[in-house]
Parts: sequence; structure tokens; C-alpha cells
Amino acid sequence: MEVLGEQGAEGRKAFYIQIEALPGKEEAVLQMLRDINACVEQEPATGPWFAVRFGPSSFAIFEAFPDLAGRQAHVEGGGGVIFRDIERMNAILAYPAQVHRADVLISKDYFSYAFN
Repeated sequence: MEVLGEQGAEGRKAFYIQIEALPGKEEAVLQMLRDINACVEQEPATGPWFAVRFGPSSFAIFEAFPDLAGRQAHVEGGGGVIFRDIERMNAILAYPAQVHRADVLISKDYFSYAFN
């Protein structure tokens, strides 16, 4: 895992994580994303969390936190443990995940309508 960006001052925080699957390991990456999601569901300081796909083997995670402590709790929690499983990551990723630290400047934290 390659961590980019500054820790930053106090305030709302986020991670944007770029993930590229090895050829033929796309389903394993999807399972890894499901496993991380199951962990973040139990984290009170992890707010919006999205796993997205840009193409057959290109994925990303965007996740937001109310503050530095919330982001650090996430790093130390189950999702962070999954990302620190070097053996698992080496077996499914084309290159180390690129983790971008970010400050949340402006947001809309809700949907204007209900999904069915």
C-alpha cells in the first residue's frame, strides 16, 4: 500500500483508494471490497463509504470521516487489517493500492430521494 498526501489539520477527512486487480483476480478484489464493507458497517466514525469500478480490473474506494480520530480508528479497524494483509494483497492486486489522504471541503451527505 502506498499512502499519499498529508495527514492534515483537524476537520472532516477522507480516503480515496485506487485498486487495480491482477488479470483474472477481479472477483477476488470484489470479495475483498465486500469484506472491507462488512467491517466499515461496524465503524461508527466511518461515514459515506463507496466501492466503485471504473473498468474490468480498475476499482476504487471513497470513504469519509468526521475527523482525524475517526479516520485513524478506521485504519486500525478491520478494513485496515485487510489492507495490511500483504499476502492477500500481493495475490490479487497488480500493484500496491494507492491510498490518497484528503480533506473534505464541501459535501452533500444525503440523497434527496429514497431508493427502492
